[in-house]
Amino acid sequence: MAPTPRLRGIPLVIGAIVLLSACAPETLGSPAVTVTDVPRESRVVVPSPPEDPAPTIVWPLTGLDAEGVSAADLEGVAIAVKIDNHPHARPPKNLEAADIVFEEYVEFGISRLVAVFHSVYPEEVGPIRSMRPMDPNIVGSLYAPLVFSGASRDVLRAVQKTDQVLIYDDNQDDGFFRVRVRPAPHNLHGTMSEFVAQALEADLPPATRQFDYAYPVETATAATEGSAIDTIDIKFSPDAHPHWDWDESKRLWMRFEKDKPHVSLDDIQISATNVVILRVKVRYVYGYLPESLMIVDDAPGYVATDGRITEIRWSKSSRRDAIHLTTLDGGPVYLAPGQTWVELVPISGAKHTAVIKFDDVAQD
Repeated sequence: MAPTPRLRGIPLVIGAIVLLSACAPETLGSPAVTVTDVPRESRVVVPSPPEDPAPTIVWPLTGLDAEGVSAADLEGVAIAVKIDNHPHARPPKNLEAADIVFEEYVEFGISRLVAVFHSVYPEEVGPIRSMRPMDPNIVGSLYAPLVFSGASRDVLRAVQKTDQVLIYDDNQDDGFFRVRVRPAPHNLHGTMSEFVAQALEADLPPATRQFDYAYPVETATAATEGSAIDTIDIKFSPDAHPHWDWDESKRLWMRFEKDKPHVSLDDIQISATNVVILRVKVRYVYGYLPESLMIVDDAPGYVATDGRITEIRWSKSSRRDAIHLTTLDGGPVYLAPGQTWVELVPISGAKHTAVIKFDDVAQD
């Protein structure tokens, strides 16, 4: 834009005009004055709006970019499969393909997994084991069928009174088969396409978002508010001791069982973008089955993302309600887009005292 000229000659011009007016006759007319507008450059430079880092379309259970994915795939159902995690059941088949995995404390102090598949339906999954009392509350907000191998009579009857869709090996549902890579009862696998077909027959709704995600990744809650750590140790019992190492090069948490990498049958180490630790109270139902209580108003937890960890609070009001994660001051928690493992670690009621360590420092 052209600079505005400074008007230095104005006093002299005014004085000359006054003098001429005094000498001129009264009939003298005013001189014609022609005013010519000097064009000025009026363009204003408007900065471009910042690029929105959020993808236009994302997978609901991971928050990852789903640009170009068909509507049919995005609107597919989630499938929740109960996966055995006994030492004799490892390595699992295609566990690395799950969008979200929940690890729960069961009898004898071992852990079992609820693996939720949506963005990828692997051809085969396993080993599949039996349902436990808390499983319907874990998967209720997903509106996913629960795939399992069986259950105690009391648990099965209780769940059948709800609207939870169940797919299990009762010699009536298709999709289950035995493999030879390990002994029974740790050798039951399933065909995912069969489970998806049965879920579609049940007219289940599409998978819906369970967590909030940060765009860009660097703005995730743990990344901006957390403390840097390299390791996470969770000891459910002497027989269930998962461990996570932060891999800076991969930007992932790598999973171990005690000191051994937790790998799949295809020799792929299990990993996660986010590790969410929810402290749960445990009660025993029917005299012998531990149940992690998932319906809570307010409970402690942690979120680990991008090599950092922060304390959170969590709540869940009903079976169909999603798990709500909040910061200590009540704000929303944002995860990084990617796969998430949710560790349901007992805080009370279990027969084993759970221990959580970050960089070998025990947490209260």
